[in-house]
Amino acid sequence: MSLEQEQAIDCATQSLKMPGLRKVFREKAREATDTGLSPVGYLGECLEAEMANRKENETRRRLQDARFPVAKTLETFDFTALPSLSREKIRTLSEGRAWTERENVLLVGQVGTGKTHIAIALGLEAIRSGARVRFVTAPALIQELLLAEKETRLSRVLKQWSRFDLVIIDELGYVSLGPGGPLLFQFCSERYERGSLLITSNLEFSRWSEVFGDPSLTTALLDRLTHHSHVLVFQGESYRFRESHNKLGKKMSKTT
Repeated sequence: MSLEQEQAIDCATQSLKMPGLRKVFREKAREATDTGLSPVGYLGECLEAEMANRKENETRRRLQDARFPVAKTLETFDFTALPSLSREKIRTLSEGRAWTERENVLLVGQVGTGKTHIAIALGLEAIRSGARVRFVTAPALIQELLLAEKETRLSRVLKQWSRFDLVIIDELGYVSLGPGGPLLFQFCSERYERGSLLITSNLEFSRWSEVFGDPSLTTALLDRLTHHSHVLVFQGESYRFRESHNKLGKKMSKTT
């Protein structure tokens, strides 16, 4: 490759906004010369590099858009702490079929048993498979919906949320929803069979009316949520307590 050709390709990749190809075309050209790779093979490898770069950038943007509070993965979850939790079920959900089929996932169990960890980890896997994901706590979502209703822009806000393939609502059940109950019902109803919801709650379904304050509304909501859904129950001692206890034990052993 002559200097003029190199400069022309460099200029073209800039104009076409192909940074992945721009980064590798020189190296790939040298490799093609050394190995005798055909022009078609060289072009294919360059385009593969550009596609990989675009996918990486898209994944990075979607991770930022997801607004996860912390990074959690399935690999870092201690399944031995919750032997009743099906590792195989979690693995199946991580493959992403539930999101493409617009199914819901409900994680129910005691405080500190790892529901948020699994929710974020599944959200991360969904992004890796190409889904658009947004994480939000139930109180934060309620506040957003109440403000939108007050400012007469609720329809616009609901439409903005509809662009996500998966919405993760964390911590449903910790506080009463008050006037936000009907709005959350509307939010979930808007997504029914149109997009997936992953909800974590410390309350069993029979107690959800305590949060919504309206048994009829609660029944209608659960009817929609549990249709086309996967329910996982987290049973056992607090995952966070066990983790903190183990860390404390290690620190104490080092000082003795």
